[in-house]
Amino acid sequence: MSSNISTKASGDKGERLAVHYLENKGYTILEQNYRFEEAEVDIIAYQGHEIIFVEVKRRTSLSFGYPEDAVTEDKKRRIAKAAEAWLYERKMDGAPVRFDVISILSKSETEHKIRHFENAFTFV
Repeated sequence: MSSNISTKASGDKGERLAVHYLENKGYTILEQNYRFEEAEVDIIAYQGHEIIFVEVKRRTSLSFGYPEDAVTEDKKRRIAKAAEAWLYERKMDGAPVRFDVISILSKSETEHKIRHFENAFTFV
């Protein structure tokens, strides 16, 4: 299996875990894997009065640092760009939004440590 396939499979598994986690916390999942040009948002959810754009990062070891460390400034800019497009397309400009990161460290196929960083970053 090539690393691209295994990386995608790992990401897909992480997103499934994150969706389950968010739903259990009372979030409504609006969309997954929204793409705009070169930007993508993993999960778009709704809770209370906010639309939440969620980046999911999953790792199986800490060899390259914590999963959330992979959310770089460039990645944040791309997520914000996709969020802006999503809101514009739905005529929701100005809606209250939040950017979260869900970090998943998988010790095995069944043991996962999930950390949810609410308001992980903002954009202007």
